[in-house]
Amino acid sequence: MNPKRRPLIAGNWKMHGDAAWAAALAREVAHRTARARHCDVAVMPAFPLIPAVARVLEGSPVALGAQDLSPEEEGAFTGDVSARMLQSVGCTHVVVGHSERREHHLEGDDLVRRKIARALGAGLIPILCVGERLAEREAGRTLERVETQVRIAMQGLDEAGASRVVLAYEPVWAIGTGRTATPAQAEEVHEFLRGVVRGLFGYEVAEGMRILYGGSVKPDNIRDLMACPDVDGALVGGASLDAESFSRIVNFAE
Repeated sequence: MNPKRRPLIAGNWKMHGDAAWAAALAREVAHRTARARHCDVAVMPAFPLIPAVARVLEGSPVALGAQDLSPEEEGAFTGDVSARMLQSVGCTHVVVGHSERREHHLEGDDLVRRKIARALGAGLIPILCVGERLAEREAGRTLERVETQVRIAMQGLDEAGASRVVLAYEPVWAIGTGRTATPAQAEEVHEFLRGVVRGLFGYEVAEGMRILYGGSVKPDNIRDLMACPDVDGALVGGASLDAESFSRIVNFAE
């Protein structure tokens, strides 16, 4: 963690719960993290649960985000959700390119690029997820893979747009598996990603960009991860579904 960059701890609730559950969880998260001054906090419920969570979080420092968005502005796209819709119900952040979208919905790098552009155009903060599969890591292609994902996703952005993007490194082999990249593995990729951004957009953008780690983040490994110079927070999956566990991650500095 670099003191020049304010950490972000974001909870991705994925496809869990219902409106009552989400409201209760949001209320407890807001209560347990109310005194957190060292980092930003955000939660990302499923689309139908966003209004219930927004009502609970109103006036709270906890930010509200979504798990995906359409690359289109509006139109005959059944089942899709636009950036304007998200903004209208209080979202400030949106996850883009999560590995589960890439794998289960066959989302490619070019589609991710279009979603990034749409999010930025609507004033949302995109959390761009990149990461390698186990076979790619074992073949020594981790850095090649994440560089390709970043270059394509951020293609066409100017420095102002790029500076609003949050990166999230999520090794696919660590998501929901209980396996976590070691702090050394995470730092290697985060440092490399910062170098890629530096080459694309310059020193100031790279040094200001927050790069989160995601992949089986838990209370017992967050301190070691946050001790890495280029790890600026976490995108938390399963552990964000429990307010006590998530708040311990948020309060890593205590």
